[in-house]
Amino acid sequence: MTAGEAVRTRILELISERGITVNKLAIKSGITQSTLQNITGGRNHSASVSTIQKLCDGLDISLRDFFNSDLFERLEQEIR
Repeated sequence: MTAGEAVRTRILELISERGITVNKLAIKSGITQSTLQNITGGRNHSASVSTIQKLCDGLDISLRDFFNSDLFERLEQEIR
């Protein structure tokens, strides 16, 4: 799994746990719906830390909480 795929999967897990939609999270986070839909739809594979921080703010969690997942344990090497 790549870092982008792990971020996408983690966002989807968190919104599912909270029972909210992608669009609701975009509103709460102050990012555009299209940006979040591109991330969760797999079209954007490189969300910035700033964007992830905004998502964490919208989810009321820390960056540490976001990355505290087995998804980030064994990521594929990005440089080949």
